[in-house]
Amino acid sequence: MTSPGPVTRDLLATFDDVRSRTLARLEGLTDAEYLWEPVASCMTLRAAADGVFRADPRPPHDAHPAPFTTIAWRIWHIGADCLRGYGRFFDDEPQGGDRLRQPMGPRAGAYSHESYLLLALHALDETAHHGAELGVLRDLYLAAGAPFQRPLSR
Repeated sequence: MTSPGPVTRDLLATFDDVRSRTLARLEGLTDAEYLWEPVASCMTLRAAADGVFRADPRPPHDAHPAPFTTIAWRIWHIGADCLRGYGRFFDDEPQGGDRLRQPMGPRAGAYSHESYLLLALHALDETAHHGAELGVLRDLYLAAGAPFQRPLSR
């Protein structure tokens, strides 16, 4: 495989910067912060009957206003909906700058004519803006005078 071109290299470097900033803002996250519901009827992760935590289902795209979400739900959304969900478009096919300019094809449904680069930029946007929201929620938690809790077990 050839080394990545400048677009691929810059895109990956930006993803890495976003990841580093997000993880730094989550350092010391407590159980209480993770599941804190700052308003009524938040979307979050909840224990199902089998004891496994699952994310509340996403609302319809036309829900207005959209339900508020907890740190837990936003972390799930970044990892499961965004990064894991978009990753299916890249499989084991050769990667690189040329690939980024190609249309995604039939597996992308209504977006089949859009490029892989557009998908990667959308994933970057989702990761960056939800990562920033995580930091804001932590700031609000502290500003609300929530008591300090033990950090999440790792």
